Amino acid sequence: MMVEKPNTLSHASLQREPTAEMRVLESADIFRGATEIMIRHDGVVYRMKITRQGKLILNK
Repeated sequence: MMVEKPNTLSHASLQREPTAEMRVLESADIFRGATEIMIRHDGVVYRMKITRQGKLILNK
């Protein structure tokens, strides 16, 4: 039996305007024309990819 978890993040909270402490980066500036980049975080390398539909996927 599957039990659905309550949605703890409201959609509205994801749409907030950036605060003074929050930096906003444009994906075009990060990817620089590529569709895939590597990100090192805490010693682990992750791959971020732009899909054909224009969405971002982050894989370990």
